[in-house]
Amino acid sequence: MQRTGVFLGFVPWIVFSVVSGPSTWEWAALAGLVCSLILVVPTWRRTHSMSILDAAGIAFFAVMAVLALALDRATLQPLEDRAQLLSSVVIAVVAFGSLAAGRPFTEYYAKQSTPREYWQSPVFTRINRVLTALWGTVFVLNGLCDVAVGFWGADPDLFSWVLPVVLIVAAVKITAWYPDHVTGGHDDEHAAPVAQG
Repeated sequence: MQRTGVFLGFVPWIVFSVVSGPSTWEWAALAGLVCSLILVVPTWRRTHSMSILDAAGIAFFAVMAVLALALDRATLQPLEDRAQLLSSVVIAVVAFGSLAAGRPFTEYYAKQSTPREYWQSPVFTRINRVLTALWGTVFVLNGLCDVAVGFWGADPDLFSWVLPVVLIVAAVKITAWYPDHVTGGHDDEHAAPVAQG
């Protein structure tokens, strides 16, 4: 996994979360879509492939942008109120859905810097299953933070900003640390090298 690979996959979602707010989520959806396309198009032109996270992002942000254009303000209010929750749910579904399908989404990024002979390695598979589950859990927790604010009146600064940022930073650091921890940083065939994400 390239050191920045997985993190770059989340950049459009982070942009959406930062820009999204009362009366701005339509712009957040457009910003997320533009950011997704900027990140995906060069890779697509080179490899004719994209990660499931990228595909889900393009679909999600495109649908949100179209709804913003097609629906009136009153109809859009529930989406506006729950935009961040919806994005967390979509990412969690992508992560756990890819695990259930036997194709952890982090494998896409890992394969960009790991020699092909290691792709079927049990170590490679285990690392990506753990990291995909980690990211899925982070976004389940972020979704619960959104629920705590929207439905239980929890402190929005703590639950909408501080805790989600701490969770994402922790996940980035674990993603960078875990592959070397598992492989011991060795390049032999028993410790399939998986560069950090």
